[in-house]
Amino acid sequence: MIELQNVTKLYGTVIGVNDITLSLAPGAYGLVGPNGSGKTTLLNLITGQLRPTIGRVRVLGQSPWKQDQLLRAIGLCPAVDVLYPNVSALEWVSYLVELHGLSSAEARRRAETALREVGMESTMRRSMGTYSLGMRQRTKLAQAFAHDPSLLILDEPFNGLDPIGRHEMTEVLRRWVRSGRSLILASHILHEVEAVSPSFLLIRGGRVLASGPPDEIRALLADVPNEIRIRCNRPRLLACEFVESGLSESIRFLDQGETILVSTRSPVAVFEQLPHWLAKFDLEVFEMRSADDSLQRLFSSLMRIHRGEA
Repeated sequence: MIELQNVTKLYGTVIGVNDITLSLAPGAYGLVGPNGSGKTTLLNLITGQLRPTIGRVRVLGQSPWKQDQLLRAIGLCPAVDVLYPNVSALEWVSYLVELHGLSSAEARRRAETALREVGMESTMRRSMGTYSLGMRQRTKLAQAFAHDPSLLILDEPFNGLDPIGRHEMTEVLRRWVRSGRSLILASHILHEVEAVSPSFLLIRGGRVLASGPPDEIRALLADVPNEIRIRCNRPRLLACEFVESGLSESIRFLDQGETILVSTRSPVAVFEQLPHWLAKFDLEVFEMRSADDSLQRLFSSLMRIHRGEA
């Protein structure tokens, strides 16, 4: 479906994406990365809005650069807000569908269907200047798939949506994936992508750090030390127990010796053993923190692997 060969995009001296080689079969993918990681640049290259400085991009077997007919097979929901205050959602979506070569009547029918799908049935004829950010976001999503593309590309589609709206849009996208059509969903929030896409592309600094299903990506971190911060009444005694048990890779004392920072490759074993030590030595824990499975930890750990630090 999508092929990139040694693709680099430069903005003067700034690198947007850096030497990406990638091949994606039809399916659903989450493009995940922090703001400024290169997600939008990569999507703009795929949709033909940007031309690579170095390398080659192919979408459905064609170069997307200046290939207008290819856009008929692609639906795009951009990250930027769109607002035409004196135009209704129905008028706007109908017009965009017409640009794909459909008749006015067919474009209007498809626009109505798409707007109903995203929950805009009762408001689609109101001017967009009266819409909330969440309503505009729903309208943007409707225009992305109203012309029935085979590939849907969404850049931060949940921005501005309340929890109910996020749940409803997640269900819309799940139905899209179940229908057998392809999806690329870009976001900096891991759990939003995980709810829709079975596979991930993790990007940071313009590079793809890892790809695959969530379990495979987390497996990359299996041998990366996990840090556990513990503040207790007898930190030196607890540190000795960690050393004697062999569960720690390293231990540091913080906060004038009141806190220990334990690096371990077996966090589950640590959490199982800790209650026994507390009971045996009458230890009192005031605070305990551990890195979770957040996106930032994934990225930080993968960057350490990339730099050879883990």
